[in-house]
Amino acid sequence: MTNWPRKLPPIRNRYFFIADVLLMPLAVLISFLLRLDVARLQFYTRTILIFAALAAVVKPVIFHLFGLYRRYWRYASANELVNIALATLTGTAVVTLLMYSLASLLMDFHPLPRSIPILDWLVSLLIVGGTRFAVRLVADHPLARLRRNNHLNDDQHQQQRALVMGAGDTGALIVREMQANPGLGLVPVGLLDDNRAKVGMTIHGVLVQGSRDDIPRLAREERIDEVIIAMPTAPGRAIREVVTICQQASVACKTMPGIYELLSGQVSVKQIREVRIEDLLRREPVRISGAEAGRYLSNAVVLVTGAGGSIGAELCRQIALYDPKELLLLGHGENSIHNILLELTEKFPHLAARPLITDVRDHDRLAAILTRHKPEVVFHAAAHKHVPLMEANVAEAVMNNVLGTRRLLQATEANGVTRFVLVSSDKAVNPVNVMGATKRVAELLVQDAARRTGRAYVAVRFGNVLGSRGSVVPLFQHQIATGGPVTVTHPEMRRFFMTIPEAVQLIIQAAALGQGSEIFVLDMGEQVRIVDLATELIRLSGLQPGRDVEIIFTGSRPGEKLSEELFAKGEEPRLTQHEKILVAQGNNLWDSGGLEQHLRELEVLARESDEGRIMAKMQEIVPEYRPWGGRRGDNEQ
Repeated sequence: MTNWPRKLPPIRNRYFFIADVLLMPLAVLISFLLRLDVARLQFYTRTILIFAALAAVVKPVIFHLFGLYRRYWRYASANELVNIALATLTGTAVVTLLMYSLASLLMDFHPLPRSIPILDWLVSLLIVGGTRFAVRLVADHPLARLRRNNHLNDDQHQQQRALVMGAGDTGALIVREMQANPGLGLVPVGLLDDNRAKVGMTIHGVLVQGSRDDIPRLAREERIDEVIIAMPTAPGRAIREVVTICQQASVACKTMPGIYELLSGQVSVKQIREVRIEDLLRREPVRISGAEAGRYLSNAVVLVTGAGGSIGAELCRQIALYDPKELLLLGHGENSIHNILLELTEKFPHLAARPLITDVRDHDRLAAILTRHKPEVVFHAAAHKHVPLMEANVAEAVMNNVLGTRRLLQATEANGVTRFVLVSSDKAVNPVNVMGATKRVAELLVQDAARRTGRAYVAVRFGNVLGSRGSVVPLFQHQIATGGPVTVTHPEMRRFFMTIPEAVQLIIQAAALGQGSEIFVLDMGEQVRIVDLATELIRLSGLQPGRDVEIIFTGSRPGEKLSEELFAKGEEPRLTQHEKILVAQGNNLWDSGGLEQHLRELEVLARESDEGRIMAKMQEIVPEYRPWGGRRGDNEQ
């Protein structure tokens, strides 16, 4: 796991903290009232005041150490109750010890009655537990649910009436989730189970109305919109039978694998919906908010290269939300540019979107485009990205990824572009493949341009983008759909993963944060084994790895590392104002003259397609580049 500094989590439950400071002295007073009659209280006034003051100071500190101010109490359970009991017991014990040690040395007061600490603990437990569990009671009250449902119906849409197939633990979990979160748009009308002994029972107030054979009848009588399958341990044959019954009854059928099922590895249900990419992330997707991040795009002329690709197209969609003055869609493939243009025209009829079919290597055409349209912001997403293909096409990788970036930077500098963002890759860190090495050279070019111009020219490093064209997930989905096998190159192959929306949000935020020369990186958590990703995707598709679909290992492909890195030596990561975005600076020893001379020589070699000398030159520019599988340039011994 990559080590870098992290911000402390924000303070939560501040209202509980204030309540504890105020109520812990009250617990002391109640304890004395339970132990003593009113007439004797006056003899213990000083004792009560000292004990109460210590309780107000010490107990909240103990509660903080026990994590009572980091809980989401709406979902409090027996585990939280045990934690509260231990926290209040510890708090009372510490305060009592202070009374008999430090306080007794400094102050004169009547000693505590022996039963007071016990009473104080019980009263504190009642108060602390009561205030917190009251949140759950209020949230789960039928009137609260009704208000949430009414609000949803008024402001969003009509809820769907659902049957839950499976009255076990998973079915109960799904029913409770639907009741607690009306935003799902589902109302649990009834449960079904093939165990007839469960028929007539209720779970969370929902009646078990029959078995799978009753689906057609209940669909008619109860006006059911869909059936939710909640049978994670059932064999595929049983799942397919339920799906067939639902199809015959003309009722929709879905599965809702939850976090519990994913973590426990029990998901084994027919894939009715498309698998969400977020199901495979193993972390919460990063949300980089809003309007402030992209304010610079409003009423600006924005150019996106590679606008027809997965990243470029999503970038155009999100830029359109900020109402730019003009959005320039630059790409080499006319079909992909045509498709994103049609989509933007339909979704944003007032958007001034202009398609530009050209190659980023065409300097004259680029210069003419930028001179005519004067973009203020340029996002450079056009690149060759397939590692094995670029290993076999070294000259093309250099011409497009390096020289294309150079041409574009020359045009942006000449036409006063103020913001430039290069879409780079984690493969640029200590590269072992041609694609990564070309991306590292492109980063150097951007940093050099930023130093020379003083403009906000930056780069963004991505991990593997789930769902992008040519990525591993669509390949696995195709292999699963055709019955397998699913091919994985190596059992220990690991990668950082992010979603397309995360990638695009990072690009937009980077342009806002960048001052010049920075390389921005998203905190993507830990790397995921590719074989684990394949296994989860098979399970989410309603099949069992090894039984229904085989996973085979084909061996590492040219240019592949077993794992990637986010920062190179000399690039000490530091936090930005957004806790999930880090920035790297340094690790660039080239001056403008030296880099320019290397690029001129590299261009000559690329035009001659001299792969050995190209790779040798690339190693001169990027000393940390170590070609995969022992390949060397002509200058290597």
